[in-house]
Amino acid sequence: MHRRQFLAATAGATAVGLAGCRSLFETRSSRSPPLVDDRPDAVYVPTHVEGMQMVGTTTAGDYGVALTYSYPHRFWQIDVDETNKVSIQGDDALHLMTTLWDRETRTVIPNDGMRVTVTQDGDPVASGRLWAMLSQNMGVHAGDNFGLDGDGTYDVEVSVDPVADRTTGAFVDRFTDLVTANFTLEFSQSTLETTSFERLSDREGDRGAVEAMGMEMVPTAATPASEELPGTVLAEPSSGDARFPTTVLESPPAGVESDGPYLAVSARTPYNGYPLPLMSLSATVTRDGSTVFDDSLSGTIDPELGYHYGAAMDVQSGDRLTLAVGSPPQISRHEGYETAFLEFEEMRINV
Repeated sequence: MHRRQFLAATAGATAVGLAGCRSLFETRSSRSPPLVDDRPDAVYVPTHVEGMQMVGTTTAGDYGVALTYSYPHRFWQIDVDETNKVSIQGDDALHLMTTLWDRETRTVIPNDGMRVTVTQDGDPVASGRLWAMLSQNMGVHAGDNFGLDGDGTYDVEVSVDPVADRTTGAFVDRFTDLVTANFTLEFSQSTLETTSFERLSDREGDRGAVEAMGMEMVPTAATPASEELPGTVLAEPSSGDARFPTTVLESPPAGVESDGPYLAVSARTPYNGYPLPLMSLSATVTRDGSTVFDDSLSGTIDPELGYHYGAAMDVQSGDRLTLAVGSPPQISRHEGYETAFLEFEEMRINV
């Protein structure tokens, strides 16, 4: 069975009760409860939360890599500023996920260039891109739904492209190689069915989020607390239900070839503080009525600042700083994030 073709569907999966149901389709459908009516344009508590099964962890180059799986489920892809719902298909057996982190600092590394190949006894079973994703309980990861040929043993190869974002500090000149990680997946439907699944009927649709899933073997993507950011924190504006703590360092981190102050904006989710990568963000600095800086900020991975957007610029006390989002984070979202981080107002900060 080869991997299903990507479909951007808009119809929700039909909810069917578990009682008395034995077909695989009905079981899967019952795990996609109807979406909440009138969802807020913000982060909200989803209809349910799922656990996951650990396949294993390994190392590949500079990375630690984990492979996990859960029930097939719906998610949303972002195309510029439009959301495209990906529904569960009939041949989907599982939702396969990877998490990538730096081996030295255990910093989770967002990467939109990951692919997976699944074989059994040397024969191809499934392959395709893993979409960079954001989940309330699983954080930043990469994943997709895949079909398998039933219960059995599968070989899974995960390929990781060089990181496209700028790297600074101790990360300079790292994550530049194409690497692969290999796993053995012992899959059975009965094991999948033991994965935790909890309905959140009393909270679904409320503003808020479920907590991050804690795992000793796998770090969770996180941003530094605002008060722990290096430099001088100017403000923590909000827009599009995202938070944008903004700090100025006296000099840029290693890897930024410039002198003078460095502006870093740590875009993050509310509640869990996950980084929001793959966004277009720009800054304008005005002084005494004149513009002294007007340019985009580079997506950057730094061990102390975390994932952020930054640039070296001439910024001084008394300046007016304006942040503007050109395009929202192009990261796929699990339920609870698909209505947030899409429309943004300009943010103004008095330096």
